Amino acid sequence: MQKAFSLYSFKKRILAVFLAISFLFCALCVRLFVIQIINGNSLQARATDQWTRDLAITAPRGGIYDRTGSALAVSYTTYNVYVRPREVGQSSQTAQSLSQVLNLPFEKVYQKITQKSVSEVLIKMQIEGEEAENVYKLALPGVYLAENSNRYYPYGNLLTQVLGFISVDNKGQTGVEAYYNNHLQGKDGCSYVQSDLQGKEIGGSLRYYIPATAGDDLTLSVDSKMQLIVERSLEQIMTEQKAKSVSGILADINSGEILAVSTKPSFNLNEVPRDDLNALFEQSKLKVATDVYEPGSTFKILTVAMALEEGLTNMEDRFYCPGYRIIDGVRIKCWRTIGHGSQTLKEAFANSCNCCFMDLALRIGKDRFYSYLNKFGLGQKTGIDASGEAGGILMAKSLVKNVDLARMGFGHAIALTPLQLICAVSSIANGGNYNSLHLVKDEKPLKSKNSIVSSNTSKQVNQLLEFAENRTGKYTFVEGYNVGGKTGTAQKYKEGGGIAQGKYISSFVGTYPADNPQYILFIMVDEPSAGAYYGGVVAAPYGKQIFSQLFDYLNEEKQDPSVITEYTTMPFVEGKSLADAISLIKQAGLQYEIDGDGGYISTQLPPAGTTLQKGTVVQICSE
Repeated sequence: MQKAFSLYSFKKRILAVFLAISFLFCALCVRLFVIQIINGNSLQARATDQWTRDLAITAPRGGIYDRTGSALAVSYTTYNVYVRPREVGQSSQTAQSLSQVLNLPFEKVYQKITQKSVSEVLIKMQIEGEEAENVYKLALPGVYLAENSNRYYPYGNLLTQVLGFISVDNKGQTGVEAYYNNHLQGKDGCSYVQSDLQGKEIGGSLRYYIPATAGDDLTLSVDSKMQLIVERSLEQIMTEQKAKSVSGILADINSGEILAVSTKPSFNLNEVPRDDLNALFEQSKLKVATDVYEPGSTFKILTVAMALEEGLTNMEDRFYCPGYRIIDGVRIKCWRTIGHGSQTLKEAFANSCNCCFMDLALRIGKDRFYSYLNKFGLGQKTGIDASGEAGGILMAKSLVKNVDLARMGFGHAIALTPLQLICAVSSIANGGNYNSLHLVKDEKPLKSKNSIVSSNTSKQVNQLLEFAENRTGKYTFVEGYNVGGKTGTAQKYKEGGGIAQGKYISSFVGTYPADNPQYILFIMVDEPSAGAYYGGVVAAPYGKQIFSQLFDYLNEEKQDPSVITEYTTMPFVEGKSLADAISLIKQAGLQYEIDGDGGYISTQLPPAGTTLQKGTVVQICSE
């Protein structure tokens, strides 16, 4: 019997079909939304990539200039040579022509242009002028030139570590080129052409050109003329003192601006020695920021500032130096093993007496000493706008014994970067406010909210620095100019621990004007090997030379034009007793530093008969 037709059943079927169609319609709408809205840009880019071929146009990097507007790094246009293998008609002939013009092996070029599976291949990057013109004149099918950018450094070997260099793809690799790469780099452009499925250009099709946007310029705090003065002196030190390396920095004490900084040896930035990566890495480092060392006597500036600030000493305080101190059962020698005798603080600072500064460190005590180390920014990065800065090395306070604290007082048993020392000394000399250093003109230095030392302490330390360099008369370090300073000498250590015999670091810190400093100069000589190694003999004379040339460049007037520097002659003291040698040196108006603890002089530096300015430090070795 046939089942009767049900209207209710028919409606259910209609509803089911309607729901199914609605579901498919919704699904289709969702899919269209995903394709057109969510994935629209990426799919459009993929489609564009399939029917177009593009050549990148490298953006020129922003220029780098010194504080006077002189160009230090500029970009110029070069070209990359590309080949689209599917458009090449005669591969062998094309390869032959390109290899001759570009000075490339034929086999290498031929292998590249016969790769039909790729749309385009790079033949050579950054060709210039005549080479690019010769490629263009060949008018070879499938061969294209794309704009690129290269770097030129007008001063070549100047500011090597500061500026740094770029890679072949226009990215900063070292120096400010790397640190400020995002600022300097700019935005690349592109040149598009329509192509068929095989990657061949469609004749008469549209071409698209998106120009590159150049990077932003950068102005450094450096003065190229001051930089030249410093670098010439550093090169002279390398030659005359036969040093492993030499570093120097000149800065504005109040603004924190670095006016000149360098390490030698270095290299020409237009001829980067990429074939020796170890040498390239070593000579690319801004060592005043990346390398730590034991500062020696230059650290005494910090120790005396701590003691003066805490009221633990004064300018007329007296100290007795027998040539050593015994602390925790350990005998620690002064550099002058026969001792300095009784002396005031002022004299002890000028004499760089270790015994005095051991006493001061023990008076200060471990807790207060470490509190000041933290205020001076030691053991932490200064925040300079340069890559690879080190933080220094401090012993854990809990492990420090009196013998360690005593050594720290005269700059041993502590490691810091030259940059940290300069920031600390600047912070004392400028009135007591911590001030970090920086390389870019519009950068702001890091300043502490509270003063590290009082203005009175700052004034007294500046007086000590002035007296240390001008003991024999007013303004004698640089004739007619009020320069303050302190020298340092420190032993080096082997990698496995222990003192490296015969290896030293000699240094000099100078300030000008001594009574209200604006400039600070630091020189560090690593492993001088010409015979002398004391900072007063190896580093200080070049500090005088740099200051003298700086004053000429600045047209700086003398504080006392009537002052005339007196000169003398180095006496012959070899073979004489220590007492007789010292007597002759004093009669000549010279200062001296003694190496060894013998009774007779074996060698002297400089040689007898050398003309010297009175007050110059000479070195005598006793056996």
